[in-house]
Amino acid sequence: MKRIDIVYALIVNSDKTKVLMVQNRDNLDTWTLPGGTVEEGETLTEALIREVKEEAGVDIAVYGVLAVNEMVVPDRGEHYVLLTFRAEITGGREATNIPEEISAVSWVELAQGDRLMPYYEDGISGLVKRGQEIPYLDEGKE
Repeated sequence: MKRIDIVYALIVNSDKTKVLMVQNRDNLDTWTLPGGTVEEGETLTEALIREVKEEAGVDIAVYGVLAVNEMVVPDRGEHYVLLTFRAEITGGREATNIPEEISAVSWVELAQGDRLMPYYEDGISGLVKRGQEIPYLDEGKE
């Protein structure tokens, strides 16, 4: 079974009422938090910083892990591990750098985010309200 690691950034506005999301140009035009697949040789945070810049046009600082989800798809031989990190914008401008993959970048009300991406036990709004992170440390950093 092939393991695929996916990283997402939970980025909220200053009053914690909206979350930054992207609309994917897939067969369902799904909305997700910005993020994507960790490439070979990348750390989780390197992948997240790269993916958020590509998808949403912003630079970020990455903090702790807010959620860990997984999904096994036996008929495709795939095992996904999805990690959601808290992140903050440090620069850049909200716009996609990969319009062939992302059709929109938008600040979305938390309740709408819960409906668009219902993969968290208490929703995206629950992650924001709880605010508890698991510390993340890249032990390979010099």
